[in-house]
Amino acid sequence: MDPHLVVPPPPPAVGKHVRGPPVPGLRLLLLRQHLRGALRAARPVPGRAAAPPRPRAGNGGAAGTLCPGAAAAAAQAGQGGDGPHVLQALRERGCRSEEDFGAVLREIEAEVNRRKELIQQSVKRKAVISKCYKRKHPEVYTLQDSFLAPDFLEIVRYCTSPDARLHGLLRYLESFSDKRIYRLPVFTEEFCQAFVDELENFEQSDMPKGRPNTMNNYGVLLNELGMDETFITPLREKYLRPITALLYPDLGGACLDSHKAFVVKYSLHEDLDLSSHYDNAEVTLNVSLGKNFTEGNLYFGDFSQDPTPVPKYIEIEHVGAQGLLHRGGQIHGALPIASGERWNLIVWMRSSAIRNQLCPMCNKKPELVEAEGFGDGFTETLKDDVPGTVNLCALW
Repeated sequence: MDPHLVVPPPPPAVGKHVRGPPVPGLRLLLLRQHLRGALRAARPVPGRAAAPPRPRAGNGGAAGTLCPGAAAAAAQAGQGGDGPHVLQALRERGCRSEEDFGAVLREIEAEVNRRKELIQQSVKRKAVISKCYKRKHPEVYTLQDSFLAPDFLEIVRYCTSPDARLHGLLRYLESFSDKRIYRLPVFTEEFCQAFVDELENFEQSDMPKGRPNTMNNYGVLLNELGMDETFITPLREKYLRPITALLYPDLGGACLDSHKAFVVKYSLHEDLDLSSHYDNAEVTLNVSLGKNFTEGNLYFGDFSQDPTPVPKYIEIEHVGAQGLLHRGGQIHGALPIASGERWNLIVWMRSSAIRNQLCPMCNKKPELVEAEGFGDGFTETLKDDVPGTVNLCALW
């Protein structure tokens, strides 16, 4: 094991996860206040002529239009909670007039309202799916060793042996540069085919569908489909955690105690690519499930940087039924596919021992509120010393 990697303390015991309504991030609320103040400041003083609008650099839009990326800049700047910096970031991206700031404010308010409703909507969808959806391949909902590639099972056996060491594990994996990105076999081709067939059956049904996040418009949330307890949790606990314990001890790899799992879909007439970003996870598993496609490589930048732009990166090709393990804070994205269709299983794995100290999204000590299921992977010990979960950072 690398001497500079520090193994974190064991995670707190995880109690029952309590469902509760989310709250909009405090940073979003502060950002909304700053923008409202900017709107007031932008209004001309009575009796004085308003200054003409300044030209925008590079957006090519007419006066009063919102430049591309302004909303993203607002969200990124909002993590700092610094009003002048927020406004400066927006101005640098083309916001000059009252109409510009008003447009960003409307987007922020829409996002606040969206976050308020997310969990209740997910609960309702999951209940409907559980009651009404007819599964085409019910066997794929419960993890079995036969679904897993023989080479993957051999890797797990090594990692659970008394003599397991990082240098020994690396002989089984394909490593990429110095970014701690690793490729490994995960599933059999037969399982991938059956799983994708099940996902397509669900997509073609009239069931309500929640999408993975604001960046992926096509895909399936696996907890709503009923796969968390019987498939993803045992995959994380029994098979992946022994591997991540050796690869990522400094990120809580030995105590990844929660996750968010979803499947994303790329095709020519839907989502083609994915912009650079980082994950709300300590460690991410990305498995290519199929089908037939060309191009669409993943690209990786540096660790914990501004997601745009990515000046230097490496490209990694997808291989069917194989997965990539990488740090959640590694800047990455997906290039456009040129033909066909691709499905990917994404598992964001989280360690409460790590993120309880520092929220990876707001980069501050988390302020927590109760949430459904695993939420965002935070835990808190209650006053009577009974471990419980409060799963969302209110600052983000």
